[in-house]
Amino acid sequence: MEKYENMLKQLQNGERESIEIQKEEFYEFREILVKHPLFKHYRGEAKQNGRIIYTYTETPRS
Repeated sequence: MEKYENMLKQLQNGERESIEIQKEEFYEFREILVKHPLFKHYRGEAKQNGRIIYTYTETPRS
């Protein structure tokens, strides 16, 4: 779980451009993501085979 928190922090700080999550990791990652105070700043885009690419935006989604 700490792994995902660190990944989100790196994404927010600009140390990473994106995070790729496999379908096997999705529920564990999502549990951390929805509790994050800046949850609405993270955007997930579904790809083939259950992969999801998350990016960070300065403007929160509505």
